[in-house]
Amino acid sequence: MSKKNGADFAQWFGPILDALRDLGDSGKPREVADKIAEKLNIPDNIINETLKSGQSRFYNQVAWARQYLVWEGFLDSSKHGTWKLTSLGKKTKINEKDANKIIAKWVSIHRKTKDVKSDKEVITEQEEKSPTEIDIDSTNLLEVLQNLSPSGFERITRELLREHNFENVEVTGGSHDGGIDGYGTLEINPFVSFKVIFQCKRYKGSVSRAQVGDFRNAMIGRAEKGIIITTGTFTKEAVKEANRDGAPHIELVDGLKLIEMFEKVELGVKPKTVYEVDLNYFKPFME
Repeated sequence: MSKKNGADFAQWFGPILDALRDLGDSGKPREVADKIAEKLNIPDNIINETLKSGQSRFYNQVAWARQYLVWEGFLDSSKHGTWKLTSLGKKTKINEKDANKIIAKWVSIHRKTKDVKSDKEVITEQEEKSPTEIDIDSTNLLEVLQNLSPSGFERITRELLREHNFENVEVTGGSHDGGIDGYGTLEINPFVSFKVIFQCKRYKGSVSRAQVGDFRNAMIGRAEKGIIITTGTFTKEAVKEANRDGAPHIELVDGLKLIEMFEKVELGVKPKTVYEVDLNYFKPFME
């Protein structure tokens, strides 16, 4: 496949394998992506670029690179949200040229199972949609959340926190007291509980470091814990600010984690059984 028809996510094949080796041969998706960003010193403008859906383009590309590595047998096809190197993946190094050969191979296979005109159409579709859409349409869920009214997003956040064992959860309504949209109590055990305040940001872009700092200032003296929940993403500087030494820690929930929280308690989503076609089995019959 020519470079013109190549996939941007080809560049992440090797870094995924390297990151997993650094993490002890397995890791959660976000851990792997963050390790890549750290090792390669990826600039904020790349990390914060989003698709039309509001999802991070970088994390989506890493997810697609992982999918091809699974098809090629370098990663285990886990059903539990953990990426794991296979014995083959542990000893494999992949450069971008090798990655594009793998992509060309699997795009050709997929073209024979779909009504598409070119390799470029397959890649374009993949670079705009998450590979998880085949199971639960995460992009559509995110779009639904982004299109709620501001007060509606606050109310549904209240429901989500209640489903995740928060008690006495309330939204502050129109007052928006110092950037605080609501509060609740999280009981760790019968002897320990925390007052928690939260802020809702119905974004398609990124939450900045300054916004995290402003929320912390509003939180101090009012609660032990603070959570910022967004349908968008957080800049690297915002993450650093949330975890800054000597300051109260702020929990950050971005669009991807938010979807996972909805799926875990099946709030507003319905599970469905999906059979994934094993294209390795059918490949000999296509030749």
